[in-house]
Amino acid sequence: MAGVNVNRPYIDKAHPEVYKSMVQAAAASRKAARATGLSDGLLELVNVRVSQINGCRTCLSIHAPAARQAGVDEIKLDVLPTWREAEIFDDQEKAALLLAETLTIIDKAADRDAIATEAGEFLSAEQISAVEWTVILINSFNRISIASNHPVAHPRKAEV
Repeated sequence: MAGVNVNRPYIDKAHPEVYKSMVQAAAASRKAARATGLSDGLLELVNVRVSQINGCRTCLSIHAPAARQAGVDEIKLDVLPTWREAEIFDDQEKAALLLAETLTIIDKAADRDAIATEAGEFLSAEQISAVEWTVILINSFNRISIASNHPVAHPRKAEV
């Protein structure tokens, strides 16, 4: 096949049992996050921001529509890279996005205790944990798609 690099497999297809475990971990993480009172909209906002940072086209094409479906305002998605300056994000969203960015872009000079304290003003310890699991997992899924060179996920066309 022209244009196919056999040395760059879809790693999720090459080892489906590993990928299945990742999907199960993501489902468990989402369930735990919901149990702490976090909304799907907030979690999808985090997924979109992490995917933006990592430049994962596949995950962006999945999570931006999921964020809209979960009720995230379009304007928030439009200005998400500028969340610190944009006055439209609430305190809980800002805390979650702070955790998302600082756990995605690892800065060894960053004070993780200070970051957790700042986030803790608007998120409980259980919510911080749930957000961090969300960040860890979307970073992993980003890397799966980037390693595999997955394409943009096109929405299914409605059946007529």
